Amino acid sequence: MLDDRKKKVLQAIVEEYINTAEPVSSNALTNYEGLKCSSATIRNEMADLEKAGFLDKTHTSSGRIPSEKGYRYYVDELLNDKDISLEEIKYISSKLETKVNEIEDLTKIAANTISEVTHYTTVSIGPKATSQLIEEIKFVLLGTRMMMAVILTDTGLIKETIIKFDEDVNQKQIETMNYMFNNKLKSQPIETIDRPLEEYLYDEMTYNVNVIKPVIEQLKKVIEKENQIYLEGTNKSFDLPEFNSLDVAKNFINILDTKEVISDMLNSGFAEDINIYIGDENEKEELKDFSVVTFKHKVNGKELGTIGIIGPKRMDYSKVISVMKYINKKLNN
Repeated sequence: MLDDRKKKVLQAIVEEYINTAEPVSSNALTNYEGLKCSSATIRNEMADLEKAGFLDKTHTSSGRIPSEKGYRYYVDELLNDKDISLEEIKYISSKLETKVNEIEDLTKIAANTISEVTHYTTVSIGPKATSQLIEEIKFVLLGTRMMMAVILTDTGLIKETIIKFDEDVNQKQIETMNYMFNNKLKSQPIETIDRPLEEYLYDEMTYNVNVIKPVIEQLKKVIEKENQIYLEGTNKSFDLPEFNSLDVAKNFINILDTKEVISDMLNSGFAEDINIYIGDENEKEELKDFSVVTFKHKVNGKELGTIGIIGPKRMDYSKVISVMKYINKKLNN
């Protein structure tokens, strides 16, 4: 356990380093609010914090920087939510009031808003189709051998696809399929579309298998289709001093180009929390130089998607978490 003075010294160093990106000396903290002690006393506290693993000493300066252990202690024990400015509140509100046609659009808008306010790169993905219930399936005849299928889920997610047939179909067959599929699948998990063909034909033994089979196959394809990953503010990260390192910059670009890494990053953590991973806490080796903050936003208990921020370990955690909490509150309201 750290005593109160060590806590204040650690908090001051983390916040000063976040603001300046420069190693922090004892002299820099003598006027820090809440620290009423001499430079020599602060220097001793810094030495103790370094021995305990909360601080690292750079080779080029007598100043200290937070270690990953120091950042973690700061996030868990010392972090205070920042007040969001009136200007930021107005900006967030105006962005989130934009009318959307699909639920993925709301996730994209929220991710873009977080990037604009925090100045970090955000990544987002819509809700997993397999975790949702079917609200309605609608078939619309487009031609004698072509039909559009639209799946609406309980979260407002819309999946649509075009189905082509090897033989003519008519409006009566389309109406029968609308009744048949909705009767069997309404309010069921979306993955139940992947049923054996016989279950669909059990009550409709006279129905043409050549019509039903391509419908089921195409519906399975559209729900299994990987969710689109969206990036916002990619260029913002390259304004940060950490990205002056060619290795860090190249690694960052490779991460954003690798869907598997981004998808795993967004799908980690607990659904109810804002999740923070600092450096080596990230499971993927590619993310060891970075911090990742994710949250799954919901409305009325229904998951709408996941948004994540990826940035340097010297991230302004207080600002990031405050903005995420406020946006999540606005979405729920």
